[in-house]
Amino acid sequence: MDFESNNWVWEGMYYYPRFFGGIMLTAALLGLSTSYFGGITLLYPFPDLSIFHKKKHEKKRIRVYMDGCFDLMHYGHANALRQAKALGDELVVGVVSDEEIIATKGPPVLCMEERLALVSGLKWVDEVISSAPYAITEDFMNRLFNEYNIDYIIHGDDPCLLPDGTDAYALAKKAGRYKQIKRTEGVSSTDIVGRILSSAKSTPQDCSNSSPAGEADDIKNKCGAEKQTKGGQISHFLPTSRRIVQFSNGKGPAPNSRVVYIDGAFDLFHAGHVEILRSARQLGDFLLVGIYPDQTVSELRGHQYPLMNLYERSLGVLACRYVDEVIIGAPWEVTQDMITTFNISVVVHGTVSESNSSMEGRQDPYAVPKSMGVFQVIESPKDITTSSVAQRIIANHEIYVKRNTKKAASEKKYYAERKYVSGD
Repeated sequence: MDFESNNWVWEGMYYYPRFFGGIMLTAALLGLSTSYFGGITLLYPFPDLSIFHKKKHEKKRIRVYMDGCFDLMHYGHANALRQAKALGDELVVGVVSDEEIIATKGPPVLCMEERLALVSGLKWVDEVISSAPYAITEDFMNRLFNEYNIDYIIHGDDPCLLPDGTDAYALAKKAGRYKQIKRTEGVSSTDIVGRILSSAKSTPQDCSNSSPAGEADDIKNKCGAEKQTKGGQISHFLPTSRRIVQFSNGKGPAPNSRVVYIDGAFDLFHAGHVEILRSARQLGDFLLVGIYPDQTVSELRGHQYPLMNLYERSLGVLACRYVDEVIIGAPWEVTQDMITTFNISVVVHGTVSESNSSMEGRQDPYAVPKSMGVFQVIESPKDITTSSVAQRIIANHEIYVKRNTKKAASEKKYYAERKYVSGD
């Protein structure tokens, strides 16, 4: 009878748990007996308030914005975006339109589609805005704040001036929503264009491997000297172990992971590289990428290559979101020992790659994985190559020489006047 008389209490708690919970809490706080509620025992005098505590103290996710042309993507771009991401929780990247680049800097080497693929392929990028304006106007800044919920706008410590000489980020600074990162020394798109223009001047036949044995060393020394004396050809990058760690995922494959291996020069990292790495990663759980040494690349493609040295190329690949690990200075041939050491399940190669007469007669680098039945050819999503990108610049030699002369002068001034910037 007692149960029946209090049945309404149980039904009420079932259908209106919050309401009856409130009544019981009030009774407990007032010191009243709960026997009226059918002998229901109050195990806890107070409800679990952790959900309220979490909501009250839940940290707001900081969204940061960084824009750029990102033409001829290199490890300097990647490092800038890595630093930007470290200043927030989510990184939104604006890619300037082809039209705006032409109007402010001259024709880009890579089209919007290619630049979007490169930026989207970086491991630190969460969202991309295509056709972003070169200058952050008040309207666009408000759009960033209101539509994209951006908290801070990020740029490097190098000045970014509009054609009229004003600071492109003046409005963001005035609004108190600007943060600065450290520019990555030793590389720029201007520098890379200079390397390509410089390599175009060299004559492959002077440095061919077909010279008499007695002259081979002299020729190699001459070619090396030419590389050093041409300002656009030499790399000023100073690799450190810390930078490698910053770009690395820092994780190895699980014992049962399907490890996919792909190798190559990966010189002048481009959209074709991004897409083939994406395709390779889809074949397994862990993507291991072998980066050929500089000497191997030179022997395969000519003394003017690689345009980027081994460490520059390794960082470019490591920055890609589809890559888990790289072998810095991978051998030309994939050996049985390599496959065992890295527990490689499948070795892949794309259908598009650089061709060179010097590769004829060489031993098949994939002979071992083919004999083991672990080799696979995958369709290259794009037909872009390092040579085809370089040819775009060479074909418009005069335009890029003129643009580079102006840009090189401003960069020289920047390096002459710059001071130490902490961070990074």
